[in-house]
Amino acid sequence: MTTHTDEAPAGAVAKMSVPTLTAMVVGGMVGAGVFSLPARFGVATGILGSLIAWAVAGTGMLMLAFVFQNLAIRKPELDSGVFIYAKAGFGDYAGFNSAIGFWASSIAGNTFYWVFIGATLGAFFDGFGDGDTVLAAALGSAGVWLFHYLIARGVRDAAVINQIVTVFKIIPILVFIVVMFFYFNAGVFADNWTATGYGDLGDLNEQVRNTMLITTFVFIGIEGASVYSRYAKRREDVGRATVMGFLSVLSIFALVTLSSYAVVPQPELADARQPSMVSVFESQVGHWGEIFMSVAVVVSVLGAYLAWTLMAAEVMYIPARQDDFPEFLGRENEAGTPITALVVTSLAVQGLLALTLFVTDALNFMLDLATSLALLPYLLAAAYALKLGLTGESYDGVAAGTRRKETIVAGAATAYTIFLFDAAGMKFVLLMTVILAPASLLYVKARSEHGRRLFSPAEIGLFALIVTGGIIGAIGLWTGRITL
Repeated sequence: MTTHTDEAPAGAVAKMSVPTLTAMVVGGMVGAGVFSLPARFGVATGILGSLIAWAVAGTGMLMLAFVFQNLAIRKPELDSGVFIYAKAGFGDYAGFNSAIGFWASSIAGNTFYWVFIGATLGAFFDGFGDGDTVLAAALGSAGVWLFHYLIARGVRDAAVINQIVTVFKIIPILVFIVVMFFYFNAGVFADNWTATGYGDLGDLNEQVRNTMLITTFVFIGIEGASVYSRYAKRREDVGRATVMGFLSVLSIFALVTLSSYAVVPQPELADARQPSMVSVFESQVGHWGEIFMSVAVVVSVLGAYLAWTLMAAEVMYIPARQDDFPEFLGRENEAGTPITALVVTSLAVQGLLALTLFVTDALNFMLDLATSLALLPYLLAAAYALKLGLTGESYDGVAAGTRRKETIVAGAATAYTIFLFDAAGMKFVLLMTVILAPASLLYVKARSEHGRRLFSPAEIGLFALIVTGGIIGAIGLWTGRITL
């Protein structure tokens, strides 16, 4: 998960070179999720399946990156965040649900961060367990409100911290990759190629599907690649930096996965405690490696948490200022912080931290929930780009070949996000509606505050679908048919 913000980097010069823009892209996408890759892949597949998974995910997410880049060019006036594309393309209620989905994804991701820190400390102190104990939840709660206090006081520019944190997380990851290949074991690598000798992982198709949520999670924030476009020396540099940065990140993620398979048998990878990069590294170099990688995890996660808390508050604040959310969410304090949105955000993370005490596998559950919720804004943005290409809106004076190419890219991105919904499974789709259905009360309040019509005929259908899903999901949770 990423650590980008929508603000210009501190001290940004008026014009950025391609290498600088590329570094911004890389720093934005490499987050905490990379540290959980070895075990998440080990549970699902062998080397062959992982190569296919990264190829599929890499292609799909690259299409999505191009979608955000193309939308920035075709609709430069839409600069209020991801939700604005859903609103522009499919109406106010679709935009509202996109914003809620993105916000809830940020909340689940931030909860994942605290569980991740708890799991990291659990290797040294038994009381933290796998990040889902009372002590871990208490530490996470203290962290939530410490960061809340700092942000409320006006610590708003996360860019400098992001740049420092990026160095701290990239260097240990590169060290991990180099050391793992130094300890390369040809026999282990050969046995891990299909991993067929290690129990039933399902056929290759099933193995690849089972990796889709983790591959998507580590790329969340790809929409931030075009955030700094106005600082580029040339507009086309943004596309170049996006591709170079994305391919660099994809290479890093794939190499972390492959290098793990090169030293540890798949069953041991599958059973590795999270953060699994820590335990895999320690298995080769000894105890110092556990400390070295654990420090890298904590630094990376804390930096990411700050940036994503700012992001989550902004995702509520901006729509409130544009009358899409209730007015109370648009209030600022004297430090200029969107304080009500920040309070709601911190309370939501606190609530999910409490839930981790009752969830079977808190770490992976929060990861999957964060990913599933992010799919809705991604799908609607891709569908909007596809709609623009098909209708020709915003393509006046643009070559037919360019329009055709961008329409194909948008179509591919739309198909990929639909495939991800299928890979997530009905459980997480229903859990998404359990969140969206009651959140619609905020939409009703916002509409009534400004005397607007509540729903168009099409929106009534969408509302009914979400409420029905929410009811089915709630009943499933109550009866135990849906387990957490």
